This record gives sequence, structure tokens and C-alpha cells, in this order.
Amino acid sequence: MGIARIATHLVSGGSARRLFPTRALDEIQKAIAAGEKRHSEQVCFAIEGALPLGDLVRGRSARERAHEAFSHLRVWDTQNNSGVLIYLLVADHAIEIVADRGIAARVTESEWVAICAAMRERFVAGDFVAGAIDGVNKVSDLLAAHFPANGSATPNELPDRPVLL
Repeated sequence: MGIARIATHLVSGGSARRLFPTRALDEIQKAIAAGEKRHSEQVCFAIEGALPLGDLVRGRSARERAHEAFSHLRVWDTQNNSGVLIYLLVADHAIEIVADRGIAARVTESEWVAICAAMRERFVAGDFVAGAIDGVNKVSDLLAAHFPANGSATPNELPDRPVLL
């Protein structure tokens, strides 16, 4: 456990709400809804300002926390194993994408990493909302290429509204 990491997390607790106010969440929600019209998969977006102290003491990584959020938010529980979680951990400047097994079988980890890198670039420039929307759009582009919409209505199994953890 690093003292610097703990200190960063202690002061970053409210940063998710500050960086992603209601207007920003509305815009991200619209991007998710629009993207899901182009593919047959489900996208969930979660933002966490800081990890709980217990997780910090145990040395939990952003990737581990993303997997936990994937489970907690039931992204894994879609009918066709078609869920993708975009997870931001503000205090660690971490972006993780976790895909259900139905998607992971066709989309490579390097494709997700490239999307995270593009988002990080926008975030470093201070453009959090546009970076998040760009990430959602890139995820939707990738899903549309591998899992295009077939013209029939796909049930919306996950909320389009970003979740603040």
C-alpha cells in the first residue's frame, strides 16, 4: 500500500461528481443509447472517484475493481453475454474496459487498450466529457463492426445512464 496512493484517493472522493455533473451524464447516456442502435450489445459506463480505504489497504488495482463493478452492476448478466463495462477510476487516472465472454471471444484486448488510450489522451487535456463520449463512440464502432444491429429491436438490458460508484 502506497501512502501517496492512499492520500490521492482520500482527496479524490468527490471528483467523479465534479468532473461528470448531471449535464455530462446526460450526454454520455445519449451516446450510449445512440450506439446501442447500431449494434446488438449492451454498454455500461461507471465512474468512481476513489476506492474505499479497505480496497486501498489491500492494494486492489483499478482492473480488479473494474471486474468487481462488472459483477456488481450485473453487466455479465445479459441474455447473450453481450455486456461491456467502461470503468473510470478518477483517483488513479485509470480507464478499464471489461467485456463479457461473448464479446471477448471476438474483440482483442489490444482493441480495448487503444480505446482507453484515446480516452486518456482527452482526459489529460482536461476534456473529460468529450473523452468519455469519444470512448463510448469508439466502443460502439467496434461493437457495430463485430455485432451489427440486425434490424429487430434489441432489449435494453443495462441502463444507459452512467453510474457513479
